[in-house]
Amino acid sequence: MKLRLLCGLLLLSLAFAAQPPPAPAPAQPLVRVLIVDGYSNHDWRLTTQLIRGILAPTGLFSVDVSTAPPTRNAPGWDAWRPRFSDYDVVIQTCNDLDVGIPWPRPVQEDFEKYVRNGGGVYVWHAGNNAFESWPAYNEMLGLGWRKREFGWAVSVNSDGTLNRIPAGMGQATGHGNRVDTVVHRLGDHPIHAGLPREWKTPDIEVYYYARGPAENLEVLSYGHDPRTQLDWPLEWTVSYGKGRVYTSTFGHVWRGDTQPERMRCAGVQTMLVRALQWLAGRTVTWPVPADFPSADKVSVRVEIPLQILTVPPSSPAEPAAKTAEPKT
Repeated sequence: MKLRLLCGLLLLSLAFAAQPPPAPAPAQPLVRVLIVDGYSNHDWRLTTQLIRGILAPTGLFSVDVSTAPPTRNAPGWDAWRPRFSDYDVVIQTCNDLDVGIPWPRPVQEDFEKYVRNGGGVYVWHAGNNAFESWPAYNEMLGLGWRKREFGWAVSVNSDGTLNRIPAGMGQATGHGNRVDTVVHRLGDHPIHAGLPREWKTPDIEVYYYARGPAENLEVLSYGHDPRTQLDWPLEWTVSYGKGRVYTSTFGHVWRGDTQPERMRCAGVQTMLVRALQWLAGRTVTWPVPADFPSADKVSVRVEIPLQILTVPPSSPAEPAAKTAEPKT
């Protein structure tokens, strides 16, 4: 009896051993990202190269670029039609403060439809200053670089609650000198899962009195502005239809910059990857790196590898930056 039982167990074990091992879980497809650039009062060419250089080593993204014609009278506007629906996330860097070029209405309509239907948008630094006369874009931004009379501003109280400031009260949007700033988390958004509650990032602009409709808005973090002595949002999200929009004031790239420390910050680079995953509707899997900054010390990485891009030439001279109120 015992012999028969042993033989049965042996045959059963051999049968299991003959089965092929379970197939590994299929890897998630790459997140498809489209960077839209072409004109800005910031250095949009270098911005695009730096973003691509940060994303490439992760192996998580495929990145394309759609470059708008650089001036109002430049050829190509009739043919410029980015295929937003082909992508999981659009990184919007265009800024019309100096050049005054809105996207053609058919492009605006395609973009609105893309976001309403579930597309993700990362509004990159300069893109927050753009398209004041486009109502749907203002709704997607929630808060933008706008005049004093434009809409609500939002500051953060000492207990982490939000203070809504009506149009006409306070100031137009502005910022003081760029400074090393402690980023204070609010809540527990998936983009921030596992991160310290406070971390320091180098040489950034803290926007005060960013204004807009401020609807369907979630503030993710804030920083202190020495000029107003108030705390203001640094990162926020907006729901627009089925879509997700993430905006932050990280990522300033100015004319004359080459490898700005604010783009080489380990914290900012981590936020970029994690925000894109979340915007694409994916689980945020990018780990908290060992070199993530602490509350009292920045963490600046080595230079970002740049890809040489072929883009149309810009207008002959880029004028100085405009602000919603004069800088001092």
